[in-house]
Amino acid sequence: MLKFIGVLIPAVCLATTSYAVDAAIKKQLEKLDPAERLEQSCDTEAMKRIAADKEYHPDKVIAYTFSDPDMTDDTIKAPGAVFRSKGEWYHLTYNCVTGPEKIDVKSLSFQIGEKVPRDDWQKHYLYD
Repeated sequence: MLKFIGVLIPAVCLATTSYAVDAAIKKQLEKLDPAERLEQSCDTEAMKRIAADKEYHPDKVIAYTFSDPDMTDDTIKAPGAVFRSKGEWYHLTYNCVTGPEKIDVKSLSFQIGEKVPRDDWQKHYLYD
């Protein structure tokens, strides 16, 4: 399940073509303010792309753990992001561009980094 500001949405609702999101997720994203919508759209797309590799099974992406993302109207550069897979956290860097509604992801590039040591979790507000 994905959590969007208190609303649980099944991950299986994610569309698998053209980076489009399905109507149910789009409806929930439209309720968010534009900056949060941009971040949630990009985080969701990052999880989908990481999961496609089959090595990881991400259930959470956080764009701002190790540094604040650089955001413009329809882009986010998140050099200090993380994702959780199988109970472990991993460093993540991503760049994402959406359309004007900040929902449909037009492009996403990412790089997976090293596992975050458990000793660092509390300091960065990471959890099981």
